[in-house]
This record gives sequence, C-alpha cells and structure tokens, in this order.
Amino acid sequence: MTPVVTPSVVTDSGLLAPGRAGSPAEAATGDTAFLRAMIDAETALTRAQAAVGQAPAEAADAVTEAAGHPFDVRDLALRARDGGNPVIPLVAELTAAVPGEWGAYVHRGATSQDIMDTAMMLIARRALGLILGDLDRTQRALAALAAAHRDTAMPGRTLTQHAVPTTFGLKAAGWRSLILDARDRLHTVRDSLPAQLGGAAGTLAAFEAYGEGDRDGQASASVAQRLVAAYAHETGLAVPSLPWHVLRTPIADLAGALAFTAGALGKTAADVLTLSRTEIAEVTEGSGGGSSAMPHKANPVRATLVAAAARRAPHLAASLYASMAAEDERPAGAWHAEWEPLRDLLRLVGGAARDAAELAAGLRIHPDTMREHLHLTGGSIVSERLSAALAPLLGRARARELLTTLAHRARDENRPLTELLGEEDELAGIDLAELTDPTRCTGSAGALTDRALERP
Repeated sequence: MTPVVTPSVVTDSGLLAPGRAGSPAEAATGDTAFLRAMIDAETALTRAQAAVGQAPAEAADAVTEAAGHPFDVRDLALRARDGGNPVIPLVAELTAAVPGEWGAYVHRGATSQDIMDTAMMLIARRALGLILGDLDRTQRALAALAAAHRDTAMPGRTLTQHAVPTTFGLKAAGWRSLILDARDRLHTVRDSLPAQLGGAAGTLAAFEAYGEGDRDGQASASVAQRLVAAYAHETGLAVPSLPWHVLRTPIADLAGALAFTAGALGKTAADVLTLSRTEIAEVTEGSGGGSSAMPHKANPVRATLVAAAARRAPHLAASLYASMAAEDERPAGAWHAEWEPLRDLLRLVGGAARDAAELAAGLRIHPDTMREHLHLTGGSIVSERLSAALAPLLGRARARELLTTLAHRARDENRPLTELLGEEDELAGIDLAELTDPTRCTGSAGALTDRALERP
C-alpha cells in the first residue's frame, strides 16, 4: 500500500532550483518518494521471505497492509539523528503498525544499509524512467530539426572564430547523437540497478539462520541465495552477484551515466546560448524568459537552466565516486554521504531533460541570418576549399601564399575576397563564383546528417 504521509512544516519547494522545480523527477525523488521506496523495500523483504518459506504468508500480508500507516516524515527525519539513518525509526514505526505476532517479521535479518541502498535503487529506477521519456522527446525534436535543415548552411566556428561552412542540420544531428549516447547509457544502468541484501556484514548469516534446514549449512545457504533472488523479484531490481555494501559499482555507474547525460544536454544548451546572442541571432528559443529590469529582453531561459545543470552535475558525481573508498564490510560515512548528492543529481538531470525537451521542441532557426553571416569575412570562410582547388594550378605553396595575402587585404580594405581573386591574372578562366560560394562548401555535411539520422 502507498504510505500515508503527514505533511511537514519544513519543505523544500525548489525556490532556488528553477531547473528542477515542478519536474517529474523532482516529485519522484522527494521525501515522500524516498519514504515510499524504503517501505517498498521493507515490505518486499517480508514477501520474499514468505516466498522462500522463511515467513508465513500472513506475515507478508500484514506487513504490506501496514504500509498504509500514516507516517510523519519530519518526525522520522528528526529521529534518524539518533542512529544516523532514517531506516531505524521507520522500522520501529512499521513494526508497531503491524498487528500481533507478525510485527516480528519486519526487517528480519536485514541491516539498515540493505533497505537504504535498495530504496535508492528504486528511486533511481523510477526517476530514470522519467528522464528517459524526456530524452526521447528531445531526440525526436532534434531529429526533425536536423532533417528540416539538412542543407541549411551556416558558419562553422572553431576557437570562437569563423572556420569553414557547415550546416545546421549536422549541428542538430550532433546534438541528437549525444542525447542518444546518454539514453543508451541510462538504459544500461537502469536495467542493471541491483537490490541490496547482505545482512549485518554482507554474509547473509542472519538469513541462513532463519532459513529452512538450520542444521544443514548447505541447505541454509541455498535458502539465503534464493531469498536474494526473490527479494530482487519483489522489488523489480536486478539480482546482485554479491552484497555490495562496500562495492559501490552500481552507484558509480549511475553517477557516471547521469553526469554524462547532463554534459550531453549541456552541449546543446551551450550552442543555443551562443547562437542566440543578440549579435548572432541564428536561433532563438520558442518562448524566451523576461527580465525584471529590461522589458525588451527575451532570455534563453531553458538553455540557461540546462547549462547550469551541466556545470553542477560533475561535482555531484565526484562526491559519489569518492564514496567508493569505503572501509571494512560496512563503512562509517561513505554510504551516508551518497544520499543527498544522488538525489540532487537525479533531480538536476531530470530537470535538465525536461527543459531540453521544451527547448528542442520550441527552437526557432533563422536560415537567412546564417546565410548572411557566411559572408561576414568577405569570403575568407571558403579559403580552405580555395587552397585545395588552386594548389594543382599554382602549386601548394603559392596557393597558400596568395590566399593568405588576399585574405588580409580583404579584411584591411573591406573588400570581398572574390573581387580580389578576380584581379589576379594567374586565376583567369577559373569559375570563382562557384568556388567561393559558401553554401557549396559544406563538404559531406548532408551525408553525415543522413547517416546520423539512421540511428534509432
């Protein structure tokens, strides 16, 4: 049953976190969601024990029914200070809510970290499903943009300067490629998130003691192993190969995939922020945000929030990686240090995925402005192609020398490079108009875009 949660006077409404406020991932990772996940972990354990004969079916029913007990999140949080984690007061409350003799089957054989780790995996699995949905919305919108602008020429920029022509279609296809890479990583991680069950020191000793055939160690061990599989089945998580109290691969993999996703989304945001500058204006957000002081502004707010998430995510992931150096069979502080960064990371990426989907769906492209900008350097943007075309005629060294000289003159004299080339006797008879048309100098951009869009 879904737990009844008493509202708390202490709330986090996301006032300082507009990137995640109101996102599906925010709701899926809130205190109520974490409480639900911990209770789900506890009730799943009793049901799993019943499935392997370690508990009566009536006990499983009673514990599951007690999940509907009203829980006060704030009270549990305050009581968690005594033992250092919220599982301890939750177990006490849940046990008291189970009628009669069945209360003895709550949390039987488990340790707090079993429940907390399993709850974190449940939270992650649920949140990742929402994030993946938004990534799919984003990639579909970007695919449409890439196809529509397959041949829309624009300046390619390297080290902030015009380099050679490219196409907006190829740029959008590149954005989509990163989103698909993130999607694939998140799918892999989501499908491998394991339940946690090891008991006090990761040996399953208590579960063996409660198992069938207590006098036969082999039989008890078999029941304990079957219990782990049954527990994973009840939670919908993967079966762990070992208890992972101090083997934090699942957390590290999750952190890495989430940080990668934030960076992938951030690449699109960074480009949109650059291209939507007033003096560039090659793209604009569909519904820009306003300013408190300047009525004329339409700020690229969606891209701004995604970019902010991309800057924060690596540091949160670093905190989770740092917890891998965990001592003994269960550490003091290492797993405790994961809870808040993991929630923040899920919220951050969830909000960014939501904003990226809205950004991609509403992005407006301005091909005329892109075309105009291709001529800002007076034709020098096609110097690479000219160098290759003129080398057979003039020799490589002479072609480079001539183009370097004329490019500088074009800039200094504010004249088109085509005009200066036309004054050179050694270039008489060459179709300079075709060679200097930047829209014909995009190389294999169209074919590369087509290839990228073949990826499902």
